[in-house]
Formats: sequence, structure tokens, C-alpha cells
Amino acid sequence: MTLPSTTCRIAACATACLLLAGGGRHAFCQAAASTASPSRQIRYAGPIIDVHLHTDPPASAIGAPNPVAGAPPASSAAELLRAALQECEKYNIVRAEVNGWPGTLELWVRADSARFIPAPMILRDSPSPALEVRALRRQLLRGEAGAVGEILGQYVGLKPDDPALEPYWRLAEELDVPVMIHLGTSFPATAHSGYPAFRLSLGNPLLLEEALVRHPRLRVWVAHGGLPWSNEIFALMQQYPQLYIDIATINWMGGPAGRAAFHSFLQQAMNRGLGKRIMFGSDQMAWPDAIDLAIEGVDSADFLTPEQKRDIFYANAVRFLRLREELGQP
Repeated sequence: MTLPSTTCRIAACATACLLLAGGGRHAFCQAAASTASPSRQIRYAGPIIDVHLHTDPPASAIGAPNPVAGAPPASSAAELLRAALQECEKYNIVRAEVNGWPGTLELWVRADSARFIPAPMILRDSPSPALEVRALRRQLLRGEAGAVGEILGQYVGLKPDDPALEPYWRLAEELDVPVMIHLGTSFPATAHSGYPAFRLSLGNPLLLEEALVRHPRLRVWVAHGGLPWSNEIFALMQQYPQLYIDIATINWMGGPAGRAAFHSFLQQAMNRGLGKRIMFGSDQMAWPDAIDLAIEGVDSADFLTPEQKRDIFYANAVRFLRLREELGQP
């Protein structure tokens, strides 16, 4: 997601994880100020697919350290790319769906076309799409895009079933390409911090239902688990098997203090039989080291079996994105 200030960027979506734990804004502030363990040990050694990377660090985040680990941010899109590639090599991230804008999106794909799946974003600062349907169709048909990037309709006052988005849902269903949408909460006082059209009510995952009904073959995933609406997202997933979620940001932003809330959400999803439709994502924003923090957030869930971890880290995305990957044991 693209946010207007450093504070906003740091707070985005992490609030949801801590609200789930019942801590509210005070707990969020405490957790965001926490530091991760200096000796992170990641036991999972299999392949990983990150379905939620961004190509552009916001200018306002330059100079702001990672709110969890304290590491400095990437100072440019080029530096973010270089550092993200290092993280991908280090942790065996074999594929990654990258959200971005013209210029930097192509830069990432040129750097590693075998790894990065380009996902152009259609909305920017206005409810009028920044990428026309015809242009998106050309990109998809030419193989210049493999997915539709994170739809930020909530930030510009659009419901998921708004007429402005309908042509994109229809195109994605027609061409059988996956789409990501942001639903849930965001940073405190979003409507007074650069996004006057933002409404929390527009983030309820149930608002996606009409689009799912109209487009039964649409492959769509909700970013950040749709929190804080855990019951709603679980019910929606049980009703519509084409719906998946990613767990980006909520798997790392809360730091050690927020991990129990994230694990509680994850365990609830597993207990409801949804473990085959949860996908790993990092949403690293301007902080490449957030990728290993996100991996640690899942790997530290000791209630998951090795097979369940492999599903979340890899196999579920292979199935959903319809990638040509082997699904054998690592």
C-alpha cells in the first residue's frame, strides 16, 4: 500500500493484528516500539513464494528505521530491489508477486524475470483508475503482467463492488488472472492523514461478496487477512472457495509483543479448515529485513506441522497462482 507519511506507513495494517488481541491503540504503540530478537532462527528451509512485495519505498520512509528491528530503510527503489534480491536468495524465495507502478515495476522484472511476477496497481490517489482496462488487458495478454496488483479502493472511497472496479473484475475473470485487494483497517486517523475518502466501513470483507457472486471464476485474495474482521473473512472463505488471503504485514509488524495475536488468527484459520488458502506475504514496504521477520512470524508458529508450513510458504500460492512448480517435498 502507498501511505502519506512515515508514521502512517509504519502503522498500516499492523493495528489490525493487535486489535484482534484486544490491546487497542496503546498495545499497538507498545508492540511497534518493540525490537525483534537479535538472534532470529528460522528452521523452515523449503521454497517460499512471497505474494506481497512492493517495488517502491515511499519517499517519506527514507531515513526511518524498521519499527520492529530498527534497521535502516532502503533509500531508493534500486536499493530496495538489490536488498530484496539478497533476501530472496537467502531464504529461497523462488517466486514473488510484486506490486508497483510503471518504471520501477519493469526494473524489478528485468532484474529477475524468472522470480518476479509483475502486478500493476490500478488505483493511486483517486477513485479514477490510474491504469485503464484496455492498457491492463494489453499487458496481461502480452505477458507483461501476471496478476492485478493490490487494489486500494478503500483508500479512495470505493467499495469492492463499485462500478469503477467492475471492468477490472470482469477482465480478471475473463483472462483467468489473480487479483489482490486491500480490505481491513489501516493506520490511525487515515481519513485525516492524506486519504479523506478512506472509511473503515469500506474494509469489511463482506463487501467483496457481490463481486464474488457476479464472477464465480474470479481468483482473488485479500491482503493482510482482512483483519480485524476475522469472523467475516473466515465465513466468506468458507462460502466462496475461490477466495484466498495473504498474511503480509500482520506476520511481522507487531513485533514479539504482537506475535501471539497473529498466531491466534492463524490457528483459528487452521481450525476452520482454511489452511490450504493462506499464502505467505511480507509487504516489506521500505524495509527489506521485514522479509525475514515475516518468515520468522510463520516459522515460529509451533502448532503448524511441516506440511502446513510448506502450504503457507509455498504450495498454496503455486496452486492459486497456477505456477509451473513442482509440489514434491523440498
